[in-house]
Amino acid sequence: MNDIRVRQVVLASRPHGKVQLSDFRLEEVVLPGPSPGELLLKTNYLSLDPYMRGRMDDRKSYAEATALGSVMPGESVTTVIESRNPNYSEGDVVTCFTGWSTHAISDGTKLRKVNSNGAPITTALGVLGMPGFTAYSGLKAIGRPAKGETVVVAAASGPVGSLVGQLAKIAGARAVGIAGGPEKCAYITNEFRFDEAVDHRAADFKSQLAKACPDGIDVYFENVGGAILQAVLPMLNQFARVPVCGLIAQYDRAAPPGAIDLAGAMRIIISKRLTLRGFINYDFADELYGEFQSEIAFGLAEGRIRYREDIVDGLENAPKALIDMLDGRNFGKALVRIER
Repeated sequence: MNDIRVRQVVLASRPHGKVQLSDFRLEEVVLPGPSPGELLLKTNYLSLDPYMRGRMDDRKSYAEATALGSVMPGESVTTVIESRNPNYSEGDVVTCFTGWSTHAISDGTKLRKVNSNGAPITTALGVLGMPGFTAYSGLKAIGRPAKGETVVVAAASGPVGSLVGQLAKIAGARAVGIAGGPEKCAYITNEFRFDEAVDHRAADFKSQLAKACPDGIDVYFENVGGAILQAVLPMLNQFARVPVCGLIAQYDRAAPPGAIDLAGAMRIIISKRLTLRGFINYDFADELYGEFQSEIAFGLAEGRIRYREDIVDGLENAPKALIDMLDGRNFGKALVRIER
């Protein structure tokens, strides 16, 4: 195949506080055809995820910072449009870390063929992908909810939180979801079948949370932080477990007024014998990934597991879609449709 013109979004500047549209730049480059052993991929859907905010900063983390002028990182569902690799054929659908780009060249490593068992291919980036496995591994390996316990999760209408609550229910626990606004709260009780939903934007949020958790909280799945964590901490029961996979509310904001300081938090951790463990989903890939794929695919086919997606069209709209997701304006798994 001849050279192909590719559109991509690069990191133009590092954010100072909240991410701005000016922190991104849309470019067009020429990509050569694949060499022996390589594949040319066309992006169908791009996944938008909270970790991308951290990669925009130049600070030490579990993953390298994105260099200025480099393509924004991200996982995609792609179609093989030319293959010079014997393990893949034209037309194969695979997930790949292409970044924010309409096309990419791959050497065939770190690809995963999409086998959604009848589910839409977008689920490979959501409930059957990284967000789903984050929920599954954190709850199974760290949260370990028992029958009758109370499990609380924030961002409960999102791809991680919604699955956490559904898995908690399957385990026999009570599921209490925290979300922003009455529409999302209604959705997580009516569609995701949580026991309770609490609106963190409500003036009486703390009292609502206490009412929803009369016996305290045994498992808090942490992916937000900020004021929600401040409200949850005093309500944790002895020996509560707290899987920590993200702190989206704190990525570019200062602590809220009246926040529990580190010393106060440590006193609660000690006195209540809490278990807090930060994790990255691939920590548990060897032991849990196969089980996750089969269990969730079966749950989807049976209707016991449900999901919601929020799809935006056009690579050029990815920056705004990311900003909306970081501000909680999306509703479901955030995706950008590049090619149908």
